[in-house]
Amino acid sequence: MYLILFTFVVFFSQALINTFFPLYFDSKGWSKTQIGVLTSLGPMIGMFSTIGWGIASDRMRTIKKIMMILLIGQFALTIFLLQTDQFAFIIPLMAIFFFFQQPMIPLNDTNLMLSAGTYGKNYASLRIWGSLGFSFASVVFGQLTNSFGANITIYLSLIVTVIIFIFLIPVQDTRGSSKKMQFKGMFRILFNSKMVVFLVLVFVMSLAHRTNDAFLAVFLREHGAPNSLIGYAWMLSATSEIAAFFYLSKYGHKYKELALLTIAALMYGVRLTLVGFTTNPYGLVATQLMHSVTFGIFLVTALRYMQSIIPDEYRATGQAVFSAVWTSAAGLVSGLVGGWIYDSWGGSTLFRIAAVCGFVAAIGFATANVLSNRNNGQYSNDAN
Repeated sequence: MYLILFTFVVFFSQALINTFFPLYFDSKGWSKTQIGVLTSLGPMIGMFSTIGWGIASDRMRTIKKIMMILLIGQFALTIFLLQTDQFAFIIPLMAIFFFFQQPMIPLNDTNLMLSAGTYGKNYASLRIWGSLGFSFASVVFGQLTNSFGANITIYLSLIVTVIIFIFLIPVQDTRGSSKKMQFKGMFRILFNSKMVVFLVLVFVMSLAHRTNDAFLAVFLREHGAPNSLIGYAWMLSATSEIAAFFYLSKYGHKYKELALLTIAALMYGVRLTLVGFTTNPYGLVATQLMHSVTFGIFLVTALRYMQSIIPDEYRATGQAVFSAVWTSAAGLVSGLVGGWIYDSWGGSTLFRIAAVCGFVAAIGFATANVLSNRNNGQYSNDAN
């Protein structure tokens, strides 16, 4: 019960950072390129901090204590952010803030996967509560920023960090394996060719997803959407994925992972194409309902695929590497390059280019699926 409540509230911060931090930066009058730089700091720093904290968690065999340290760091950095509006000072402060913030969701995902058996559940049925928390926070924060202005975003960040810490206190620190993580085994498991191919395709598909994360709110505002409507867009997005999580928690085992990932990537291509050719703000909001057949399918399926090839003693590290690719590396590229494309050719062009990434990833996953079927699911698995 405590883990469910914590999962609900930990996604408050994701709603705040994904949706309202870009609007906060936009309210300062900064260009799309500058916003892209700031949003890319999270992925850039997270590429290293997520893996570092994940390794620390596996070596120390604790998730809860690591997350407590991360929350204290976030709180301290948020206080510093309140002291300045200068872009030059915001950059290093945001970088340090993301050092503590980026590993939170991967570590919680690890705890959910390791705890699922204890509760007689599976990951998807527990992760649903994160979607509900994201949906709830998106609406509440949208209404608050619409009423009081985007400048309250930093104050909300302080409050949210305290709430998350309070709900973390009673959470059980669960580890699923008594074996100690060894660095030699870690590299053999994480960097076999099967895992590498998977991560490359995840990176390409994530370029589409992270472009939507980084620039949808700004794109909506550019087309006349108020903050409240932007909040509802993210609420619809997060709520729609619940149906996919619920279905896959019941019947996901009937489908092959690579086939499902092909569908998810294809739908990313379709979703971002629609965004790229839509100018009505309500039409743009409607496209977010496709989150169920993109992210909803992808997340559960990708983690199930990883769970089958990575032992429990490497779970936090494996999740960190996955997150470094899915969130950090792709987020860095989409933020920096995406901001430049947005400033140079506009948001519509940016989303159309992102759609191509989804279609390319679909071709890659489909090819991997064919090769896997041809070799009875054992293609290029050096770890065996």
